[in-house]
Amino acid sequence: MSTIHDLATRALRLIDPETAHHFALLGLRAGLGPRARADKYPRLRTTLAGLDLPNPIGMAAGFDKNCEAPDALFAAGFGFVECGTVTPRAQAGNPKPRIFRLSEDRSVINRLGFNNKGLDGFVDCLSARAGKSGVLGANVGANKDSEDRAADYVLGMGRVWKCASYVTANISSPNTPGLRGLQERGALEDLLGRLREGRAQLEAAHGRRPLFLKVAPDLDETAVRDIAELALTYSLDALIVSNTTLQRPDHLTSDNREEAGGLSGQALFQISTHTLRLFAQALGGRLPLIGVGGVASGLNAFAKIKSGASAVQLYSALVYEGPGLVARILDDLDGLLAAEGFDSVAEAVGAELR
Repeated sequence: MSTIHDLATRALRLIDPETAHHFALLGLRAGLGPRARADKYPRLRTTLAGLDLPNPIGMAAGFDKNCEAPDALFAAGFGFVECGTVTPRAQAGNPKPRIFRLSEDRSVINRLGFNNKGLDGFVDCLSARAGKSGVLGANVGANKDSEDRAADYVLGMGRVWKCASYVTANISSPNTPGLRGLQERGALEDLLGRLREGRAQLEAAHGRRPLFLKVAPDLDETAVRDIAELALTYSLDALIVSNTTLQRPDHLTSDNREEAGGLSGQALFQISTHTLRLFAQALGGRLPLIGVGGVASGLNAFAKIKSGASAVQLYSALVYEGPGLVARILDDLDGLLAAEGFDSVAEAVGAELR
């Protein structure tokens, strides 16, 4: 069966990236995706911010923006799935073309701009899953033309709270002008203060949920320390490190390397892992981290974990490896943990920093 999925992945790479993505989602929704047991390896069971995960490999936000195929992603073996980014109102995003494969570099550049169908449809899809198993996160953002972006995050959090396993505020996309400015200390204090206020009311009505913040890889050490400090002050439950990068490493060879937008995939691995380590050092174990950026193998996932990540997420690697990649990563990661004498994922977290 994996051969069929590999052939389908190769076929999709022959067409426009955004069309290919659309067909991949349709295929998953039709039940054509791979099947892998998320709980196959007891050693991979772990917890993240109080959430019990069958394994630490998650689907990053951006693949399933409208929460249309989470069940198929769980069936492929993911330990948790994050849908979104969703904005209060539907928006078309930036002009096409806006996704570019850098095949020689096993990377992708996108400048989508939070294209999604809006909160109403997203919440309907979330609600339809009520009672089903699987840790399903909702990633919320702000509309491009919003006059009060912090209010958009509070609204999004409120709408998804009841049905999501956790909520992520995404302030790190490079494709909505000015959005990354929310990472600056003053703006972030305002946002986190308003989220904390809204969260208190939601917890009183519907119970507790973990609240995560997704940050960019393009941060200096001062910004990392500021964000780490504020994350603790405002009682966030985890940081997702990181989103796509605006950097263009010298080793890129693809003709598409100069396209505007955020770079993800293999070329992001070193950059995002460096930022992950900075956060791990700044936080000293006081807050869990989710490592994202360039994860395409069990070895990559293991490196993120040893650099301080309690769990990891991936997306761009699926463009090149197909959805069967998840099962291969789980196999490899279990073997790597065993080979280095770790009985659990938790034991390996931050091993390189100790």
